[in-house]
Amino acid sequence: MSTAGERRPAVILVDAGTSRLKVAALTLLDRQLIAVHRAGCGPIRVVCEGALPLPRGSRAMAWKVPFEVIREWDGRREGPTVVLRTDCLVSVADAKRLAAAAGPVRLADADGGVLNAALLADGSAGWEAAMAAAPLMPAQGVACRVGDGETARVATRELWGSITSATDGWVDRVFNRPVGRPFSRLLIHTPVTPNMISVAATLLGLIAAVMFAQATVGWSIAAALLFQVSAILDCMDGDVARVVFKESPLGKWLDIVGDQVVHIGVFLGIAVGVGEKDGVPEAAWLGGLAAVGAAISFAVVLRGMKAGASGGGMLGRLLDAATNRDFSVLVLVLAFIDRLVWFLWLAAVGSHLFWMLLLGLQLGWRRNSR
Repeated sequence: MSTAGERRPAVILVDAGTSRLKVAALTLLDRQLIAVHRAGCGPIRVVCEGALPLPRGSRAMAWKVPFEVIREWDGRREGPTVVLRTDCLVSVADAKRLAAAAGPVRLADADGGVLNAALLADGSAGWEAAMAAAPLMPAQGVACRVGDGETARVATRELWGSITSATDGWVDRVFNRPVGRPFSRLLIHTPVTPNMISVAATLLGLIAAVMFAQATVGWSIAAALLFQVSAILDCMDGDVARVVFKESPLGKWLDIVGDQVVHIGVFLGIAVGVGEKDGVPEAAWLGGLAAVGAAISFAVVLRGMKAGASGGGMLGRLLDAATNRDFSVLVLVLAFIDRLVWFLWLAAVGSHLFWMLLLGLQLGWRRNSR
């Protein structure tokens, strides 16, 4: 296995018939360059006899990756080398596994089909012979042979089907993400960025909060519907970011902070609307308690993130739950039956129970990790 800090070189063999094929808006060459770069490989060499393929209209994400173009390669390697041919789709996770392998291995897809993606040991044998002799390693991410337009479309479907998020709630999995997915597939072909989608989701959520405050059933229903659209957009930003490798620290914080701002705005907007429409004297207090609970919950989540208290178990699930909007469906149902005051009670009590439970688990985790 490679030692900590060791970088293994990578060689990408350009196949003229497949390198220009696109999987979810990026060419196979784009995706392989990004995969080996994110796997920590270096130097990266691209073997291409003619002009390097850069299709017109390509988003060309990978061209920001440092690499060297060479005209020919005799298969010789300077130590263990990650070798890929541009006729297969390989995930970043599997590129990392190849780069970290203890010895020669060749990637295989879910059906056991061998792919032209391998870690090859030092030697003078041609890459085909070296790959043929390497033991197989089953892929853990999306991995498949791509040889033409039809297999590229199949690979695209498999790639989209693999996109999930640890923060997804039940509503995200069964409704928000499936509804938003067709729009995400369109947006990757446009200049729209994941951060733009995150900002749009936040703005729509805040507009919904103002609409909740209008104190009529009609406005409440319209606001709940808009809030649901905001929740769908909240899934789409991550979809787009992951599929075209546009994840960023800024995008992560836009998403997290935007969610909390929208939650607080919706709690306060519902409180104003319920107080005026139904004459509920405690609505203001309930809305205020819910907003304060959401703010404290956010602070506790940030505390947990800073301390590194994440992962599996209840603590990890609660940290993830703080950034989803599963309660949007409950808001929608209660808006239709004109019982949003019930939601205020649930939010006022539940938000405080949430942060207290989360803080307790964090403190327990900290004691156990010492």
